[in-house]
Amino acid sequence: MGQTITEKILDDHLVEGELTPGEEIGIEVDQVLTQDTTGTMVWLQFEALEMDEVQTELAAQYCDHQTYQFDFKNTDDHRFLRSAAGTYGAYFSRPGNGICHQVHKENFAAPGKTLLGSDSHTPTPGGLGELAIGAGGLDIAVAMGGGAYYVEMPEVVNVELTGELPEWATAKDVILEMLRRLTVKGGVGKVLEYTGPGVETLSVPERTTITNMGTELGATSSIFPTDEKTRDWLDLFDRGDEYVDLQPDDDAEYAETIELDLSDLEPLVAAPSMPDNVVPVSEVAGTDVEQVMVGSCTNGAYEDILPAAKMLEGREVDRKTEMIVAPGSKQASEMLSREGWTAELMAAGVNFSEATCGACIGIGHVPASDSVSVRTFNRNFEGRSGIEDDSVFLCSPEVAAAAAIKGELVDPRDLAEELGDLEDPGFEMGDSYSAGMGQDDPDIIGPDEAVDDGLVKGPNIGDVPLKDELDPNIEGEALLKMEDNITTDHIIPATADILKFRSNIEKLSEFTLSRVDETFADRALDADGGFLVAGENYGQGSSREHAALCPMFLGIEGVLARSFARIHKANLFNFGLVPLTIDEETYEKIEQGDDVAIVDDVGEAVRSGAEEFTIRVNDDWEATAHLDASEREREILAAGGKLSWTKAQHDDTGSSGAAPADD
Repeated sequence: MGQTITEKILDDHLVEGELTPGEEIGIEVDQVLTQDTTGTMVWLQFEALEMDEVQTELAAQYCDHQTYQFDFKNTDDHRFLRSAAGTYGAYFSRPGNGICHQVHKENFAAPGKTLLGSDSHTPTPGGLGELAIGAGGLDIAVAMGGGAYYVEMPEVVNVELTGELPEWATAKDVILEMLRRLTVKGGVGKVLEYTGPGVETLSVPERTTITNMGTELGATSSIFPTDEKTRDWLDLFDRGDEYVDLQPDDDAEYAETIELDLSDLEPLVAAPSMPDNVVPVSEVAGTDVEQVMVGSCTNGAYEDILPAAKMLEGREVDRKTEMIVAPGSKQASEMLSREGWTAELMAAGVNFSEATCGACIGIGHVPASDSVSVRTFNRNFEGRSGIEDDSVFLCSPEVAAAAAIKGELVDPRDLAEELGDLEDPGFEMGDSYSAGMGQDDPDIIGPDEAVDDGLVKGPNIGDVPLKDELDPNIEGEALLKMEDNITTDHIIPATADILKFRSNIEKLSEFTLSRVDETFADRALDADGGFLVAGENYGQGSSREHAALCPMFLGIEGVLARSFARIHKANLFNFGLVPLTIDEETYEKIEQGDDVAIVDDVGEAVRSGAEEFTIRVNDDWEATAHLDASEREREILAAGGKLSWTKAQHDDTGSSGAAPADD
């Protein structure tokens, strides 16, 4: 039987297990990346593992979230990250150089490689044929130490593209259409592999827009085959020798095939407040817009911003609307400037942001109260923009620019007809990228260019908390009951006032679940143990491991949920919190404030492979909860988390504790 692209790459990197969907596999990791809000903990964990240097082919540390450095704590984090990269042998991308996904794509992403990143949008370079997966920071630290990365073998879904995008439809509309069809849970446990004749009509930047937002489907990763467009794109960066031909075999078998005719697409938007709340822009036309933002890791390449610039040439932004361009990288900013488009945009009334994630996570450019913000970003979770009661629409740069010109949401086809002289800007590939950027870029410090002598820790950088082995008896109050689709932004917000404490868990934990219940952290500390109760898809969104680490610090012992998002469930194992799945009847019956106990000897049951656990509520009624875990995950959970488990493995074997990679 032939293989899919995904299976070929996994097979080439397989160190443990078999490529059977649902079975746990261990793979060798070629590249890792981390960013500043997750990276501090990654390097502190790497230090705690007592490793001497990075073992992967390449490691890259980016500073892209806290670039405005509102507080010395942000700047201290960046100094620490620079020192850690230099100490352990990683590339360091300085604050302001750009968003990790865009800069990594420009410098390091390569077909056929595996990439693990402590950011949920790590799958972006799947558009280049790299199998890239987002994970928790502790998984990154272990991989950097030479350990395998373990994941359930995903189903591989064939998304067969036919036709060609019509005027005013874009790659952003491709992924919005996928979200409309599948929802934010539709990709869980799957890799989306794009094939078919429609692929050759899409450039690499268009493909990476699609793979970037595959994360919003809950997918493990998304990937495209490689072709001459891939080779040409690599040549622009003087990296043509990294090209590898990747195609599925003719007799490859997929779990499912989704047919998508590009010719049928039209301009779409994701309405507030979920990325899958997708409708044609014509259905919401006339909605007043006060803010427009073009950029982010999804649509922040030069090729993404250029169409908006062309549409605004000789025009002005509506007087009641503010428009900001947030490039994905300094390279994109430089190209816009060199070719005159920065001046053109400024003449139209557009402001420029530094190349940063900032606004996407609520740092800077926070919308006004009771206003609409139209953004080319990838998430519009309620409150993520920095104001709780926000109204954020997601769309393509073309739809965003049309809204800025009109001052309201409008189908760009209708605006073109109204104005008479507005043409579809189409897609234009940049041709003035700087070659050899990874070696010559002054904003990237190579492993052999370290400027610090050892780790430099400011006063806000704390220690990594550890959890004891799993207790035989786990009981406590159901401290908080939550609904479906609780995101990691709900669990640990990423606004400027909170984000600066990412390296100080004791302080950061004070904000745990504050967007759901401001009293939670205090109640959890006073309770001396307890449970969280949630609906479906608990923990969707960002890969931030702090969403498990902080509840652990507060004494939470376990989470009872209808279902879990992939990365967050892995993070719960990594920090010793028991993730138990409950059915709808149990979820409906259990109430916040109930006393909950796991009847079984939990530690022994976890170690012995038990899948069913009895929970007793208020000494009044019982229900069955399920633990879906591999043997390795059970060992990690019983040990109190992956850091404790890995250190024990390292002490026993002298290695990182994971399966060794093949030579």
